[in-house]
Amino acid sequence: MSTFDDRENAFENKFAHDAQMQFKAEARRNKLLGLWVAEQLGKTGDEAEAYATEVVKSDFEEAGDDDVFRKVAGDLGAAASEEDIRAKMTELMAVAKAQLLEES
Repeated sequence: MSTFDDRENAFENKFAHDAQMQFKAEARRNKLLGLWVAEQLGKTGDEAEAYATEVVKSDFEEAGDDDVFRKVAGDLGAAASEEDIRAKMTELMAVAKAQLLEES
């Protein structure tokens, strides 16, 4: 195998790893967001976990974060503004990435 092939394979492997890590971070963020929203709604225990799972599943409706935002914004209603929800999503993405780095 040539050096070029080695570099190409390394790049492809890194791309696949980065994509997998981004997917995991988004799923973790969505679960954390779901738990936060559940707390805002007064849900605890299994009910909060079930709600967090619903939020994670809502991310499979379309590409991007808008499907998750719509889900939690609809459930929260006037209890949180768009800015509050989006800020929490950004905050929790950093938390999710940090958690994944600690685990690896």
